[in-house]
Amino acid sequence: MSRPARKAAASRTRGEWTAAAVRPVARVAVDVPLPHLDRPFDYRVPTHLDEQARPGVRVRVRFAGRLVDGFLLERTEVSGHTGRLAWVDKVVSPEPVLTPEVAALCRTVADRYAGVFADVVRMAVPPRHARVESEAPRERDPAPVEAPGPAAWGRYRRGAAYLDALAGGRAAHAVWQALPGESWPARFAEAAAATAAAGRGALVVVPDQRDVDAACAALGDRLGADAVVALTAELGPAERYRRWLAVRRGAVRVVVGTRSAAFAPVEKLGLLAVWDDGDDSHAEPRAPYPQVRDVLIARAHAAGAALLIGGFARTAEAQLLVESRWAAEIVADRAAVRAAAPRVTAIGETDTQLARDPDARAARVPAVAFEAARQALGAGRPVLVQVPRAGYLPWLSCAHCREPARCRHCAGPLGLPRGGTDTDPGLPTCRWCGRAEPAFRCGGCGSRRLRAGVVGSRRTAEELGRAFPGVPVRTSGGGAPVLATVPAKAEIVVATPGAEPAVPGGYGAGLLLDGWALLSRADLRVAEEALRRWLAAAALVRPHADGGRVVVVAESAIPVVQALVRWDPAGFAAEELASRAEVGFPPAVRMAAVEGTPGAVADVVDAVLAAARDDPGGGPQVEVLGPVEIDAPPEPGEAAGEVRERALLRVPRTEGRALARHLHAAQAARSTRKAPDTVRVRLDPAEIG
Repeated sequence: MSRPARKAAASRTRGEWTAAAVRPVARVAVDVPLPHLDRPFDYRVPTHLDEQARPGVRVRVRFAGRLVDGFLLERTEVSGHTGRLAWVDKVVSPEPVLTPEVAALCRTVADRYAGVFADVVRMAVPPRHARVESEAPRERDPAPVEAPGPAAWGRYRRGAAYLDALAGGRAAHAVWQALPGESWPARFAEAAAATAAAGRGALVVVPDQRDVDAACAALGDRLGADAVVALTAELGPAERYRRWLAVRRGAVRVVVGTRSAAFAPVEKLGLLAVWDDGDDSHAEPRAPYPQVRDVLIARAHAAGAALLIGGFARTAEAQLLVESRWAAEIVADRAAVRAAAPRVTAIGETDTQLARDPDARAARVPAVAFEAARQALGAGRPVLVQVPRAGYLPWLSCAHCREPARCRHCAGPLGLPRGGTDTDPGLPTCRWCGRAEPAFRCGGCGSRRLRAGVVGSRRTAEELGRAFPGVPVRTSGGGAPVLATVPAKAEIVVATPGAEPAVPGGYGAGLLLDGWALLSRADLRVAEEALRRWLAAAALVRPHADGGRVVVVAESAIPVVQALVRWDPAGFAAEELASRAEVGFPPAVRMAAVEGTPGAVADVVDAVLAAARDDPGGGPQVEVLGPVEIDAPPEPGEAAGEVRERALLRVPRTEGRALARHLHAAQAARSTRKAPDTVRVRLDPAEIG
């Protein structure tokens, strides 16, 4: 039907509309994020929209008396609905933006995390820009790609075989342990080139914009700049949609991006890769809170694509893939690891060290760290100092008993204002309510003296500048601009985790400060996270044969510190997984965190337990931990200061789907009766404090 004819037909009253002759029923996923409405709805397709109403297009339909957006999933001949169907009011755009593969992935992710399809598809498909859609489509890149040689991957066991599998189009799954100093963007580019040589697409997901830039540069050098596209929120809505459309139309088949790029509609997908899967940037902060690694695993399984999980560290989840034989590990032998790694020194590892510096355990920067820094600076090489916190004095504690200093009004943590100086630091101020505390008294011991709980990056830079006069001191992250690179000269670089800049040839030394602050957090993944941060920084230091040295300010007897000294992330991940299996924590089991007001949490927990008991197929064996009161901001609609609780629901891994299904049903029941209090449900949460 021509455009004027469609306009004429659309101008008629609805009573004069006629249904399409072929497949007149459209199944539509409406954009209504309510659990009890989480299913497709059937609508009639009018004749004047027959040509445009294709699967994947955006449509407007009338739902509950108002026009809402939606996606047309499929066209069928008949409907299971017994009543009269409403019409598809409008096809917003004839561009089929939701592919069947991505739609199925969104459904899988929603089901795994007890979420709603509408919330997931909002992450997968960016908002429409009509002007961008009207632009001339980008031409396909016809340039052939030559498969790379296995030279660099040959340093790893199974590395060359993995490249061969990618070049042959096979669905190989691997967990890659990168060597210290390894150029991981170059290795990912070689894997993508091997996949492209087989005529298939590749998708690489990395934690942040700096990693995107590094990966794009390596992929562009290998495949050509026009063959690669980056998808990040930094682009702006129009440019991001332009690039996303180029991927959807098949003009580009190699994609690099951050979290939401995991859903990019790459044509003929052959490789899914993620770098540093333990980084918290890979965890979506919006419901249903999916993790990139799990999304890519589900997508690789459904699409028959290869999967590559790479990093200097290894998570317990990646170790589970190795131990279950779903993925093979790509690792170098111990001789190669020892040759590439710097020398790592911990506190108290020898009696000689303690004899020379009796206060090493109490000092923030012990003598062994100063010695390593002086040697590197004397050789004209930069020194990396990793500080786990940003700012000046992130929080204060009692100087006598070390208890955190709390505000008398709201019990929030006290800190010093940013505008303070050495001579006049200002009054301690609450970081929650902003009240100044002129007369602090510790609630535990009664002392009036304060000390810095963790000295932040700004204060650390000032202290090191005084300790090494004449040596330039830079800061990266923690409120300061994140530096991508720094020159290979004698200077000190103070960085927060994840903001460490690269140096040509590597740093001469690395100082990992405040190890106790990282390890003292009450969190399930505290040791794994500490090792991940330490390895990422230590990997930037020169090999020990070239004078590279790392000092971690933490007790040498702690197992995670020993793993760093040995540079054995795989062994530590195996021990971590075994310990979690012993106590029953993810990933050895599936666990859900249910948070909300006490009554709402009890409502959901009771509904799940009842559904598990009544499940005709034998419901999951749900174990309830808690509930316990938590310190969390109120959800929308809740009164400030209202008590919030959290309950943990635990089941064996094989029963994870059933738990998610019952949680979704419990939320749907609350949504149906319009329960007033919001309940937050997270499956396998990244943090369990």
